Parts: sequence; C-alpha cells; structure tokens
Amino acid sequence: MALDGFTLKALDHLAKKWGISKAEVMRRAIGKLREQADEEDRRPKPLKALDWLQSGGGLVREEAEKFRAEVKAERDAKRYWWEQ
Repeated sequence: MALDGFTLKALDHLAKKWGISKAEVMRRAIGKLREQADEEDRRPKPLKALDWLQSGGGLVREEAEKFRAEVKAERDAKRYWWEQ
C-alpha cells in the first residue's frame, strides 16, 4: 500500500493525538467508512421515498384524520375576530 505525504502526516498526527498505532487509526477509519456505506445502502432511494410519502408515509387514515382535526382546532383557536 502506498500513501502520499499528506495522508502519512495525517495518519501520524491522528495516531499521536489518540495515542494509538497507525494501524488502529486505519482500522477505525475503515470501520467508520463501512458504517456510512451501510447506512447509505439502508436509505431508500429518492423516488422510492417519494412514493412512500405520496402513499401516506405510513400514516393510517384514522391517525391522519385525528391529526388534521387537531391542527384545525389549534388554528381555529388562534384566529382573530376579523378572520371569522
């Protein structure tokens, strides 16, 4: 494996800062990148997420109606006399 000068300095800096070996810095970095890649794989693709939202986003009709009624009641309670 070959690393450029900047990367070697960064690797050395992190190893000294954290008090660990350079190999451990690399293991942690690779582990973190793997976690991020796995998280990206678990995220829905944009069009799939949009389809999910447009189909209700997991909300059942009763929950949606209850939420809508709560929001309407809150807005009605805050109306000024000239808006009614």
